[in-house]
Amino acid sequence: MKIHILTIFPELFQCIRKEGIIKIAEEKGLLTLYLHNLRDFTEDSHRTTDDTPYGGGAGMVMLVKPVLKGIAEIEKEFGKTYRILLSPQGEQFTQRTAKFLKDKDNLLFIPAHYEGMDERVNRAMDMVLSTGDYIVSGGEIPTMLVIDAVVRLIPGVLGNNASLSEETFENNLLEYPQYSRPQEFNGEKVPDVLLSGHHENIRKWRLKESLKRTLIKRPDLLLKKEFSEEEKMLLREIKKELEETLKAVLSR
Repeated sequence: MKIHILTIFPELFQCIRKEGIIKIAEEKGLLTLYLHNLRDFTEDSHRTTDDTPYGGGAGMVMLVKPVLKGIAEIEKEFGKTYRILLSPQGEQFTQRTAKFLKDKDNLLFIPAHYEGMDERVNRAMDMVLSTGDYIVSGGEIPTMLVIDAVVRLIPGVLGNNASLSEETFENNLLEYPQYSRPQEFNGEKVPDVLLSGHHENIRKWRLKESLKRTLIKRPDLLLKKEFSEEEKMLLREIKKELEETLKAVLSR
């Protein structure tokens, strides 16, 4: 996979090349990361990439011409890219989006900055993404987040690909509780089932805890999920347990 980033702050992205999943992917030859300075595609002596908005208002708007020129030059050298703008106005980035992007061979990310992009840039994109309903100073850190989520899905990047199927948001479920040494700490013990060595019981316990955690913390995810018969049975058990707990609490 080739990933291009067209940004006014290319130096910010050097950190993800030096550590973690991006470094691993590049070392394995599964990824090539290209950093392009947007200022290299300007035409004035000040290398201007933004200006005041037509119609007035606070802040600055990123100019259309350097961005579209940059895209054209990148695609002239590297071929057609799948263009992604990071902007608060984009669709919500999810694990499903990460899986979709993982199958693209040539991605181009453009982090919005200041008050955003000239609208004509938006219309030149294949996808506009937002990583959440919050405000940051620019799209560079959200871009790093999206790239990390995508790259770790590339076959061969992770040492244990089986772990991908058990992670949070896979199958619209939050991940089950995890434990490691010691078996007891500050009076809290690791659940006995995890020490039993009984793989089937462990699997069922993890699935039930995953369902319970999702029901309590992110019930919206369950509304999107297709349930197996086993999951329905476990949900009925959880319902009964929660009803008994609620009854005990209200009877005090």
